[in-house]
Amino acid sequence: MSAVVDPLESPARRRSRWGRFVDAVDERMGISALRYDVPEHANNLGWSLGGLTAVSFLTLLVTGVYIAQFYDPMPEVANQSVRELMTGVWLGSFARGLHYWAAQAMFVLALLHLFRVFLHGSFKKPREGNWLVGVGMLLLTFLAVFTGTVLKWDQEAYEALVHNLDIAELLGGAGIWFTADLSDRVPLLLRLYTAHAVILPGLILVLVVLHALLVKRHKISPHPSIPPTATEDNEPFTNHLLRVGAFGLVLLAGLSALAVLIPPVVGPTPVEGIETTRPLWIFWWFFPFEQWFGVPSVGLAIAAVFLMLAAVPFLDRSDKRHWRERKLAMTVVVLLVLTLLLMTAYVWVNNPKGH
Repeated sequence: MSAVVDPLESPARRRSRWGRFVDAVDERMGISALRYDVPEHANNLGWSLGGLTAVSFLTLLVTGVYIAQFYDPMPEVANQSVRELMTGVWLGSFARGLHYWAAQAMFVLALLHLFRVFLHGSFKKPREGNWLVGVGMLLLTFLAVFTGTVLKWDQEAYEALVHNLDIAELLGGAGIWFTADLSDRVPLLLRLYTAHAVILPGLILVLVVLHALLVKRHKISPHPSIPPTATEDNEPFTNHLLRVGAFGLVLLAGLSALAVLIPPVVGPTPVEGIETTRPLWIFWWFFPFEQWFGVPSVGLAIAAVFLMLAAVPFLDRSDKRHWRERKLAMTVVVLLVLTLLLMTAYVWVNNPKGH
């Protein structure tokens, strides 16, 4: 293959005003550090899932800032403020729809990225720490979707919050933050809004930066199907970013179409003491535990799944990276995925309208 010319190094660029501007910024900010080599096998959609997850996160930040200008987190008016956002604010319905679908896209893309990393053994030495960072980001994304569900403050949101309170009892005194007992002056909904808008995005942003730094330090993991002696063409990471950006534009177009064609609904203000809704599909996999063993079992199921994910680098420690050579690990993962899919399908079939 012909060598790929880095646009940041071309003579034409260096003769232009834009080139001199980039040079001046680079001299002060060190952006040339982004020009580290990326192997050819990483320049496809499968190896760009992490970048697309970041695109979804950026979309959530932008739309979230816009929505925050009109949302009122006080329980008395929260539901109405969402309704007014949808009907009386310029681009309000589109912004909320884009936020809603981008949140689900980020969770799905993070899952797919995690699976791709597992499939290719990219979590193995010396990249175990970055796997844990990725699992942490997935957990924070899961919590962000949950808190976002509560903020619209309709019947579904209220029932989700009640489950949150029941699960908090498992933590004893440590779970007081998740209850109204922490403060009688600040509503729990307001604190969940703070978590959703500030705490969780802030933590995710920190982990994104750490994740990117670890990728740069350890480089893109080798493809298990490519022999170590084989020679691959490399190109600068800046070119890889351009490809991710192109994929990201397609993703953004799809999410925008969903926001227009299938806007999220908001139900009426909640009624205490009834359970009539079914949660967002992301939470269906643990929904049967509530019916079979009670609400506290939901917290145990969630903790068990994420602990299993965190344990992967410590359980699969062989030098083998190809999935065909890791029969036991792949069998366990396939069984886990099938179990979660079957439980999700169970909810779809047996709980079409909720509890």
